Amino acid sequence: MNIAFQLIAAAALIAAPAVSLAEDGGANGTVAGQSHPDAVPEYTARQFFETTSYGMASPGGVAFSPDGTNLLISSDADGVFNAYLLPLAGGDPVPVTQSTDNATFAVSFFPSDGRILYTADEGGNELNHVYVRAEDGTVTDLTPGENVKAQFASWSADGETLYISTNERDPQMFDLYAYEADDYERRMVFENTGGYGLGAVSRDGRYLALVKERTSADNDLYLVRLGEDGGEPQLITGHEGNISHGVYDFTPDGGTLIYGTDEHGEFYQAWAYDVATGEKTPLIEADWDVSFVSPSPSGRYRVHAINADAQTQLTITDTRTGEPVTLTGIPEGDLGSVRFNREENRIAFTVSSDTSPADIFVADLTSGEAQRLTSALNPAIDEDHLVSATVARFESYDGVEIPGILYRPHGASADNPAPAIVYVHGGPGGQTRRGYSAAIQHLVNHGFAVYGINNRGSSGYGKTFFHMDDRRHGDADLRDVIASKDFLQDMDWIADDRIAVMGGSYGGYMTAAALAFHPEVFDAGVNIFGVTNWVRTLNSIPPYWEAFREALYDEMGDPATDAERHRAISPLFHADQIVRPLLVVQGANDPRVLQIESDELVEAVRGNDVPVEYVIFPDEGHGFLRRENRITASEAYLEFLEEHIGSGRD
Repeated sequence: MNIAFQLIAAAALIAAPAVSLAEDGGANGTVAGQSHPDAVPEYTARQFFETTSYGMASPGGVAFSPDGTNLLISSDADGVFNAYLLPLAGGDPVPVTQSTDNATFAVSFFPSDGRILYTADEGGNELNHVYVRAEDGTVTDLTPGENVKAQFASWSADGETLYISTNERDPQMFDLYAYEADDYERRMVFENTGGYGLGAVSRDGRYLALVKERTSADNDLYLVRLGEDGGEPQLITGHEGNISHGVYDFTPDGGTLIYGTDEHGEFYQAWAYDVATGEKTPLIEADWDVSFVSPSPSGRYRVHAINADAQTQLTITDTRTGEPVTLTGIPEGDLGSVRFNREENRIAFTVSSDTSPADIFVADLTSGEAQRLTSALNPAIDEDHLVSATVARFESYDGVEIPGILYRPHGASADNPAPAIVYVHGGPGGQTRRGYSAAIQHLVNHGFAVYGINNRGSSGYGKTFFHMDDRRHGDADLRDVIASKDFLQDMDWIADDRIAVMGGSYGGYMTAAALAFHPEVFDAGVNIFGVTNWVRTLNSIPPYWEAFREALYDEMGDPATDAERHRAISPLFHADQIVRPLLVVQGANDPRVLQIESDELVEAVRGNDVPVEYVIFPDEGHGFLRRENRITASEAYLEFLEEHIGSGRD
């Protein structure tokens, strides 16, 4: 699993967070039954999306206000994401930004006062800037520039310096700047002329960890001392063969870099690198990928998570005793986004599940007692009417076991079989995970079964599985998607003659490819900003992807030498073979999959006298962040699928 290589992201519209324990259907693809009412009311897309999204301040940021009375969070409570103050004593969030158009996300409090950092782009163009909002409401753009992309990195331990990366010097490279917290004066502390990806900054400001990509399976970590006398980056992961690495964090004293590697087996494990001696020692080993490791500000606690069969298992360890922290008063679900207060006697975190979106909790670390601060699910929706997913596996065309996440609608049976949707994630190396998705639950609530396939090439199942589709995209991975139809047809509660394919980003490509290259398999397709012309896409990647270009080309093929193959796997050039109904949804400002990709596919398929519907959002990019647009998109999915594969409630 090469963390940096997930370049073509899954659709924000239907992406699901990781949550609690899955029920494994086993290799034969059988799925355990559910206890549920035979009939449930149908909810509208608006009711599902009037559920409120909550998110914590950025990793490395300060979530608790200096006076300990509020949390800094992000929310779309008013339909567009903004930054809010959430009172720890209870009560409604108070907006501190009030954007009505551009999604705006909370980053951090200043450690010693009420100023906040936040970030926003323009209409989904991904050119984020970092802003300061002073206590009097005055806003300062710390990263001005027409084509600048910037990102907050972290604070120094003393709170006097913040670190931000920008590509203002060179659109293809991100340099690191240190800003003074009092007057925002800045200095460049690392000029990135070597094509590195920036990792963590040590809290003492001495070191920066860097990632150098070579291929999709092989990269290296470097360490550079910051400042004028820092010198050149030093390789710290010399190796032979294909080994992938990733940066987690430094220990608070800056003496140890915590990093991930698949050098010792199929999965990413956490290791510790001693900066002074160069010694490497194992830190966390598991039979799944270690998703992240994050020390608390003083290092007394360590938070880590395991990606266990598409769900997150999070542990908070008291490093003084080596024992995990036990929390009480929280519902069943998965924890995420743990943030510590300054004294490290309280934490804030989220809890979510298949049937409940992320809510924010706080807990006392002495007693372990937790308090719920938000209720994200629309009160008009009864959670008992929603559906918990199961993990279901099947043997693909060549015997490879393929996992996925299966939602069985209430009331589906052999006497009342449900139409089904094969949902393909983005990536190409993404993963469909357990967790709440308003769009998926909306479809399931209206009687559609949904199977989120993790075809070969998906992350989370070991490096061998991850690389099975390298330079075989639109072939090996697509044949898994095709094989999943037989898997679904074997279930007596699924209508075997009413199965559609759907996906966002790379999943949108797989949808269009399934319809073009296997035109009689699926009964309809929903393509959400999917690539249709790989020749164009791979020649028009954003400049700020330069550090990953070589790895991207290694997996997908270099357009200078592989253009013929790219043309052969591009649905646009084979659109005359599409004979099934198609819905295409696109953001006009998408910098990854340009609108022309969807325009041309729609025009070509309409020439086949095939039903084609096209929805364009002029104010969105690669993923839909405005509530009204998400509602419109979900309504379009439902109406299209009901028309072409039948209502799930017939």
